[in-house]
This record gives sequence, structure tokens and C-alpha cells, in this order.
Amino acid sequence: MDNSIIKLEKGPSSDFSSLLNQIGDAKIVLLGESTHGTHEFYKARAEISKQLIQQKGFNAIAVEADWPSAYKINKFVKGFIHSTRDARSRLRQGFDGQAGCADSKESLSDFKRFPTWMWANKEILELINWMYKYNQKLNLEDRVGFYGLDLYSLHESAYEVIEYLKTINKVDAQIAKERYACFDKFGDDPQKYGYFATQQISPSCQKQSVDQAKDLIAKKIEYLKADGFIAKEEFLCAKQNAFLVKNAEEYYRLIFTSSSYSDTWNFRDTHMLKTLRSLYEHQKHLKKNAKIIVWAHNSHVGDARATEFKKFGQINLGQLARETFGKDSFIVGFTTYKGTVCAASDWGGVTEKKIVRPALPNSVEEYFHKLIPGNFVFNLKRDSKDLPQNILERAIGVIYLPQTERSSHYFYANVAEQFDAVIHFDETTAVEPLEKISVIEEDELQDTFPSGF
Repeated sequence: MDNSIIKLEKGPSSDFSSLLNQIGDAKIVLLGESTHGTHEFYKARAEISKQLIQQKGFNAIAVEADWPSAYKINKFVKGFIHSTRDARSRLRQGFDGQAGCADSKESLSDFKRFPTWMWANKEILELINWMYKYNQKLNLEDRVGFYGLDLYSLHESAYEVIEYLKTINKVDAQIAKERYACFDKFGDDPQKYGYFATQQISPSCQKQSVDQAKDLIAKKIEYLKADGFIAKEEFLCAKQNAFLVKNAEEYYRLIFTSSSYSDTWNFRDTHMLKTLRSLYEHQKHLKKNAKIIVWAHNSHVGDARATEFKKFGQINLGQLARETFGKDSFIVGFTTYKGTVCAASDWGGVTEKKIVRPALPNSVEEYFHKLIPGNFVFNLKRDSKDLPQNILERAIGVIYLPQTERSSHYFYANVAEQFDAVIHFDETTAVEPLEKISVIEEDELQDTFPSGF
């Protein structure tokens, strides 16, 4: 097994050459995380992404975030001007995309919804500053992009579709505005819309959102009369926003009509896969060798068929990516034994720095902790015969509840089939949000932690 393990002497800033060798010619590399708030995971994923971009020609990063918020970062790192309307105006004047953009911190300003720390953090700030500088050496069409895969931004995406159409065809923009006005009576909470629509308290907006998405695609040639790379990127953005509104409308109704949590989970991850495929086809359409790096939680990128969730009918992005891209996909999981993490105690709650308890006995995290001291990359493809096939694995999302550690954060998995490689950091620290956070001290946590757990 020793040949399967490469020590990371410099921690998350290490040279990941051995991992890049394992990745080989894969075109879709999925980088996981076992928590949404660990510095070492973000830092390592950033370092791996830089090396994939520099050494293997990867040209996009797609993350577990909403499309409009991530696209604002995309415009920054590519050197686009910040306003879509200004972009269209300058495009007509021969603007080449080389000047005028928001600063990096401003490009993160749309991450206002809980959990803000997932993307509005110092680690992402450092990465996008690097991407901006790296892209300045490249032609506009060759610059590395940053995109979102998720589907929660129903209202923001509807707004962006209307704003795009205002620069193209004001009549079409008015039609879109009237269609999307269907959602206005429900305020900013899309779950309220889902409840009212499914309880037949108010008509659904399904037809309006579907019609708008269809119209946008049908008029692609007309909308792309303005030649150039920026025009194509703008249309991609508008199309994905319209697609997102359509799917978000269905998702929020599904919350109140499905008989199983797996239904909404599967719908969301299928949306992420479709967005990933759209990005892949967009890169190919631009005559690029499409290569995309995905950042998402282990629960999304680790093949669901290798977890206990398979029996509940759950699928996920990692499984779908393997089924879609085959050997062109490569999945990396991340684990930690103990440390601190940025998380909340309830949905929408205060952002806190929390103590991560040592992993439970008979977990993969404890197995790695005992296997070899420190941090390492484990090549699961090379040799994993000694790794237990059905073992506990920890997953901390935006909420961490140490009081119910086993029931809230562990599940059974066959790690060797779930991932192609795992990166283990034995002791980790919390990610650094741009906002101020609360700190949970060790003695506070011990007072609430169940004895004998």
C-alpha cells in the first residue's frame, strides 16, 4: 500500500504532481470536500486547480454555487467589464475585453445569502486574484472561466435574463419581465412560491418559465448577430439563467410534492450535471479542448452508487459524471480527522468557528489517521485492497452538530469505489470568511457534547 500513498510535506500548498499523473488525460476533474468550511480543502483545491490549468490546459472551474453569483467572478477573472449593458455597448464599439473590471472583493459581493462563507472567503479571494493575473497573459477567448452549477437563484437569474434582453431586444425584455412577474407576488422566498403553487392557493409559474427558456434558445441566432467571444459568453449566461429559472421553479414545487428527500436531491444534482455538460459543450463550440474542474462537497462528487444512499434511490453529480464522461472523469475526495471548521448550528444561523471532534471509531477518517502520520494523497486506483469496503465516512455541510455527530454527519461508504483518489489532512483549520464570525471555544463545546460518544 505504500506505493499508493504520497506524503504532502507542505500541506495544502504541496506539489500535487503525483495526483496530476493519476489524473492523466481526464477532462472532468471533480474535487470534493468533507466539510464546507475547511481552509486546507479550499487551499489544496486551489493549488490543484492552478496546476491543472498550467500543466494540463484546464479552462474552467465550475463550483457548487449559483450561476449569477459565480458569473460575476467569471467576468472579473476574464477581465470583462462588470455591467452586461456596458459590455454590449462597448462590444459595438470594438471593445476587446482587456480593460475595466471590478476588483476581486467586489466580484464576491453577490454571495449574500446563507452560507456566505462558502465562497466569500479569503481562500477564494486569493484564487480569483491568481486567475485574473494568469488570464491577463492569454487571449480573451483562451481565458480560464469560473462558473456556478447550483439552482437556488430563481429571482436573481430571472433578473439577469431580463437585463440581458434589454441590451438585445426591448420588446423581448418586456415579454420576459411580464412572464417572470408571476413570481413577484411571493416575495423573495421561492419556497413560499413552491408551497402556494402546490397547495393550489395560487397558479404555478411553470408555463411562463418554460416558455421563456424556449424562446431564448429559439432566438439564439438573432441574439448572436453581434459577433465575438463576449457575445457568445453573454448568451451562454442568459441561456443558463433561463434554464435555471425553469428548473428552480420545478425544484421548489417538488419540495412540497415529493414523497422522498431523494427526489429533490436527485433533481438538484441532475441540474448540476446538465449545467456541467452545457459548459463542456460551450468550450467545444469555441473549438477548445474542453477541460473542467468541479468543486463540490464529497456528498455530491463521490459516486453515490458506493454509498448507503444508493438504497434510497439517490444519485449524484459524481455518479452522473462517470456515466456521462466515463474514463474522462476523475474524482478526488477530501477527509480530515479533527480540527476546526466554519459552520452554523442551524439553517440561516450565525457563522461560527467550531471544533471538529476526532473522527469516530471504525470510520475512514480514523483509518487514515492511524495509517500514516500527517497529510497524504491516497491513490485508490493503485492499491486499496486493505481499505475496509463498508466503512463510516463523515460529511459536514453548512451545519455542524457535534451533539448528534453519528446520526447527523456519518454514513456508510465503499471509499475505493466512491473516489479515484483521496486527500487526507489529519488536522485542519476553519476557512477564513470575509465577514466576522463567532468562535466556539473548546470548553463550551465539551459542555454540550454527549459523554461517552
